[in-house]
This record gives sequence, C-alpha cells and structure tokens, in this order.
Amino acid sequence: MGKAKAPTKKKAGKSSSLISKILKIFKWTLIIFFGSTIFMVLLYKWVNPPITPLMVIRKIEGYSINKDWESLDKMSPNLPLAALAAEDPNFLTHRGFDFNAIEKAYKENNKKNARRVRGGSTISQQTAKNVFLWPTRDYIRKGLETYFTILIEFIWGKERIMEVYLNVVETGPGIYGCEAGSKEYFHKLSAKLNQQEAASIICLFPNPRKYKINTSSPKMLEHRRNVVQGMNYIGKVNF
Repeated sequence: MGKAKAPTKKKAGKSSSLISKILKIFKWTLIIFFGSTIFMVLLYKWVNPPITPLMVIRKIEGYSINKDWESLDKMSPNLPLAALAAEDPNFLTHRGFDFNAIEKAYKENNKKNARRVRGGSTISQQTAKNVFLWPTRDYIRKGLETYFTILIEFIWGKERIMEVYLNVVETGPGIYGCEAGSKEYFHKLSAKLNQQEAASIICLFPNPRKYKINTSSPKMLEHRRNVVQGMNYIGKVNF
C-alpha cells in the first residue's frame, strides 16, 4: 500500500491564513465593542441621553415620547429619597450590585407559592438597562447589563446615575422621567413635589403602563405608605 500524502504547504498556508483572518476579525470586533461602549458611557457622563432603546420600542408599538429632562439639583429631594426607599435602599453603599437583595429575590422566586417574580436589580443596574439595552429577560442582556453597570459605577458615580435614572425611567404610557411624570399627573414641576406625590410617582416604576397614580388598590396604597415610611427612615440623601 502507498503512503498517505502529507498536506501540501499550499493547503497548510491557506488554513493558517484563514485562522489569522478570523482572529483579526475577532480582535477588531472586541476593539470596536469596548471602544464604542466606553465612549458612549463617557459621553453620557456629561451629555444627557437623547433617546433610549425602550423609547424606540414603545414608539414602534404606537406610543408617543413625552420626556422633559431636569437636573437632579432642580428636582425635589423627595424624588431620589423615594427612589432609594422603594427601589434600592443600599444604593449609596454598594458598588452596583446588592448581593443580599439578589439572594433574597432568588429565594422568594423559588418558593412554591410565589405569585410574582421579585427583582433584585439595583438602581445602577436598572439605569444601565434603561439607557443602553433592551427590556427583555435573557442571559445576553443580563451579561451586558453587568458590564454597563460596572462602567457607569466607575465613570459616572452615584449622583449622575441617580440623575439619569430619574430622567429616563418610564413613568407612564409614552411618558419618561419624573419631570414629565410630575407635569402629567400633578400639573407641576418636579421641584414642587411633596413627599406623598414623589412616592406616588416612584411607585409606578415596576409597571408604569398598568399602575395608576390615583388608585384605590390596597396593594398600591400599602406600597406608597411603605415608601413614605422608608423615606422618613432614610431622612436625607447625601451623594
């Protein structure tokens, strides 16, 4: 029997060239991804995001885009206080992730009689998702959410994260941010919101297209009372 022919130098060269091209494409993909995402996060440290993926999605679904940006120092201090009380009491001390809240949410969601999914996301995580990502539950989005959360914690800081959060969060059908929500529901500037009014807007965040400001729902009323109690307990937000 004749010996099998060894691969020719020509074929080996083609294979090596193909691998080299794949590695080059992969390298440039990573460079473009990290370069562009870091650039966007740096830009939004000083420039207010003009639009978010969620706004685009809602627009396609037929909703309007009603938003009115307001700087944090011109908002009522009741708004960030209510956000901490309702969404993330440890916001000022964690580095983007509240692992105790995540563990608690995991245990709650795995109970046999769990009626709804409990979230463990921090304000930082929600801001990263709202500004840069799409509103679905999948591993790719969660991975990117983690990446962007680390970036904004490192580059923006807590005060800027809270400012962006309160300006891009959905507060009703086609309504974004607390300033637009304040004008829509209370016909006043967000700077004028009292404790109860600020708590009422923040209580919409879990499901702003379903929940209503003027409601007699016992669950919503209890939630608002709990938020106000939390606001009184925290007392003041010092960034």
